[in-house]
Amino acid sequence: MQLGTENRNKTMAAIGLMVVAVVLAVMRFLPDSPAAAKSPTPAVAPQAETRRTVAGRTASGKKPGASAATRSLDPTLRYDWLKASEDTKYQGAGRNIFRAEVEIPKPIVPVQKQPDPIPQGPPPPPPINLKFFGFANKPGEPKKIFLSQGEDLFIAGEGDIVDRRYKILHITPVSVEVEDVLNNNRQSIPLTQG
Repeated sequence: MQLGTENRNKTMAAIGLMVVAVVLAVMRFLPDSPAAAKSPTPAVAPQAETRRTVAGRTASGKKPGASAATRSLDPTLRYDWLKASEDTKYQGAGRNIFRAEVEIPKPIVPVQKQPDPIPQGPPPPPPINLKFFGFANKPGEPKKIFLSQGEDLFIAGEGDIVDRRYKILHITPVSVEVEDVLNNNRQSIPLTQG
């Protein structure tokens, strides 16, 4: 079994890189190491004096003298702060958010259009549900077509009656003209693919 140590230069380089990686990892992750002390940490400058004041308050909305007290984690109640907030009045533009006012929208009444008068007359005849999907043409014989209706298949020529209802009138290479003998309805059926 070979361990890949045939090339001595590559093996020595790999061992050297592994040692450097271990040393860097130890220096980076141990807190007492000098590299951890030199790692860049953002210095936090006191900003109590650099904040802008607008109308007696800082940019964060607090009074300028209260910035040291706000950093405190003391959980006791500050009654002077509560008293200052009690004297604040709501001065907004628009409706009062503290008053229950409900605007009732006016209902939109749709204008109903009068339906068009239905012409009185005989209903149209039902469509012919045959599908023309091919034809056969042998020399010396009349042209025959292939028709389908649902799962039923029919082979017919010009003048033939199909399904005891449809008469084949005329056959062309792209369509066939069929007459419904029960309803006296003529329809041209195009050749369909597939």
